[in-house]
Amino acid sequence: MTTSLSSKPRAIISPSVLASNFGQLSAECKRMIKNGADWLHMDVMDGHFVPNITMGAPILKCVKKDVPDIFMDVHMMVADPLRWVDDIADAGGSLYCFHYEATDNPLEVIAKIKSRKMKAGIAISPDTPSEVITDEIAHAADMLLVMTVQPGQGGQKFRAECVPKVAELRARFPDKDIEVDGGVSPDTIGCCADAGSNVIVAGTAIFGAQDPEGVIAGFKDNVNKAQARIAASRT
Repeated sequence: MTTSLSSKPRAIISPSVLASNFGQLSAECKRMIKNGADWLHMDVMDGHFVPNITMGAPILKCVKKDVPDIFMDVHMMVADPLRWVDDIADAGGSLYCFHYEATDNPLEVIAKIKSRKMKAGIAISPDTPSEVITDEIAHAADMLLVMTVQPGQGGQKFRAECVPKVAELRARFPDKDIEVDGGVSPDTIGCCADAGSNVIVAGTAIFGAQDPEGVIAGFKDNVNKAQARIAASRT
């Protein structure tokens, strides 16, 4: 499976394990990798930044032990993102994505993440404008995440009004990995890809599909075609 971020946007599919069978989490991750997943999206919720509680570093560590080649795209929906960097790094996290809304000093958090040899991502919630991602923040981070639902619960309806934020960020940062998360499905992948997102998180649409390999391949095809159009429009 692919484990490195490209300097040029490429299709990366990151199934959200929030939609998996937690009783067989490692097996579910292996199933997704076998079906073409590049990353696995691991939602960590602390019951403070968002009302729900999901998994933490001990579970991630177990998954990493069972699936050594996994790229864990860890989405930290936590009130104090700086606090958990070491724990997630020690558990085998590959990318640590925290929320802009959860810190007054995102550059400090990014620096801490990189000091632990993880990729750094920064997320914005639906009510947060994309303009808060300054050039300095974007250049320091490896990935930008635009939430297309409110963070904290799976299975929500896709919020199309968030998609223009993807386009705004892609216009400013043509080579950056830009992720969308929330309600992405075969019906909504087109607008996400066309806006410039190249990293796609989907839960139910992939884990609940009769043909997850086909869904993942379809998502990648949408992204690759859109990125080709975007690149051609710049020439």
